[in-house]
Amino acid sequence: MTTMSASHHRFDPLGISGRSLPVQAALVLFGTGILALASQISVPMVPVPITLQTLAITLIGVVYGWRLGALTVLAWLGEAMLGLPVLANASGGLAPFVGPTAGYLVSFPIVAAVAGWLAQKGWTGDHVVKSFVAHVVANALCLAIGGAWLTSLIGLEKGLAFGVTPFILGAVIKSALAAALLLALARHKGRQPLDL
Repeated sequence: MTTMSASHHRFDPLGISGRSLPVQAALVLFGTGILALASQISVPMVPVPITLQTLAITLIGVVYGWRLGALTVLAWLGEAMLGLPVLANASGGLAPFVGPTAGYLVSFPIVAAVAGWLAQKGWTGDHVVKSFVAHVVANALCLAIGGAWLTSLIGLEKGLAFGVTPFILGAVIKSALAAALLLALARHKGRQPLDL
């Protein structure tokens, strides 16, 4: 009875947990396509433009669940390693995995898993404030891991100036957008909003 109650309250708007293995494999391929597309969409911001890449990563982690979400991000990174132009600026190959962006790329499956795990604990959907915080935490983790790698290459001051600080505002905006989208999805699926 406890298991049924826990699964009843789990945020699974697509019913992925109950889908067959072939359907989940198809969802992974679909997710890698979404990630590739989101990586090419750039929103002009000051001082740097911001892609929708991390928004897609956290949303896939939440909607797919932490395991399938992380697996989807790993598959997308695998496509990039094979040379497919699926990363930002239509890049691919091994170079991004050893250059200044390597830390961010390494963080992406972790970020998806963290966002998905927090969602599994109820930090999503109709809990809009918790959802926002969960996405901020996931984005902060991305900036911390990516920034740590970058600072090891170019020093602390430059690493923070070029790899962390310019992306903080975008991370907050994307976290708010993710929370709003997930609230709308929860309401669309007939769930009643709960008190914050």
